[in-house]
Amino acid sequence: MANHGSRPERPRSEPEIIPPGAPLRPGPSSRPPYTGTSGRTRIYVARVGPLGFTLLMLAITLLGAAFLVAFIGAFLLWIPIVAVIVIIAGVARLFARP
Repeated sequence: MANHGSRPERPRSEPEIIPPGAPLRPGPSSRPPYTGTSGRTRIYVARVGPLGFTLLMLAITLLGAAFLVAFIGAFLLWIPIVAVIVIIAGVARLFARP
C-alpha cells in the first residue's frame, strides 16, 4: 500500500455528538425504508436468560439431529442401489463373454 503523504487523511465530515435525551433530527439518509404509520421504528432487544438459552440450544440440537438423520438415511438408501448396479454389471459381463 502506497503512502501518499506523511500526514493522515482528515475525515470528510465531523461526527455529530447527540447528548442523551436530546430529540433526534432525521437526516435525508437516516430514514429507514419502512417506518409504519408513526414515522419511527423502535427495536427492542432483550437479554436471553438461562431458560431461553437452553431452549435455543435444544432447538439447534434437534435441527442438527434431523439433518444428520436425513443425511444418513440418504446415504444408506444408496447402498442397496449401488449393490444392485454392481450385481447387474457382473451378470452382464458374464453373459457378454463369447
